Amino acid sequence: MKAMIFAAGKGTRLGDITAARPKALLEIRGKTALRLAVEKLTSHGFDDIIINVHHHPDQMIKAIDDLRQEGFRLTVSDESDLLLETGGGLYKARWFFDDRPFLLYNVDIITDIDLNELYSYHITMGGIATLAVRNHSDIRVFLTDKEGIIRGWRNKSTGEEIIKVNDKNLTEKAFSGIHVVDPAIFKYMWEGIYSMTTFYIKLSEHHRIYTFCHSSNYFFDIGTPDDLAKASDFPG
Repeated sequence: MKAMIFAAGKGTRLGDITAARPKALLEIRGKTALRLAVEKLTSHGFDDIIINVHHHPDQMIKAIDDLRQEGFRLTVSDESDLLLETGGGLYKARWFFDDRPFLLYNVDIITDIDLNELYSYHITMGGIATLAVRNHSDIRVFLTDKEGIIRGWRNKSTGEEIIKVNDKNLTEKAFSGIHVVDPAIFKYMWEGIYSMTTFYIKLSEHHRIYTFCHSSNYFFDIGTPDDLAKASDFPG
């Protein structure tokens, strides 16, 4: 099955840690985040993977080549000239996918979520996308109805809120950066620089985007020095 690892980000929240190397090549328990992501996806059957690169692209391409030498099936989507964010990055790589649903995975995520269970849930529900979420108090959250369908978004720091349905009983869910997507989604995407979150909010007005809650799994986003340290110290 096909998948995409988003690995092009600059990792600016990590400060000097990512000045000389990309976030994807930071080590957690002796392995790079990129290797951990590739191994996890491949072990769950997502063994044909495209990876976007931008920050320190030469280092990334070398690391991807090294993984290829071990037998992993990896393709590069080169964004070294212009960082497209997740939405624009996926659209640029659309040629890679076939007519089956595929997985999207942020390289900075460390978790024991069952990707096959997420994929099966997506097939069962039949929405255009299914997002892995957690019951966690993030600053930016999706708002879901009782069926787990995305109906809005909220920034709890600024008070900004986008609601797509008249429902007073929406539940806050934190997005985990892992999602399964139907290839029909490309009909609604466009070339440019934008995030999948922005796109999903727009898409949710007319299409069913489901959520898959995995709060019982361990989860780390290594986007800050503190979180990188926590993930590195976790026995895993």
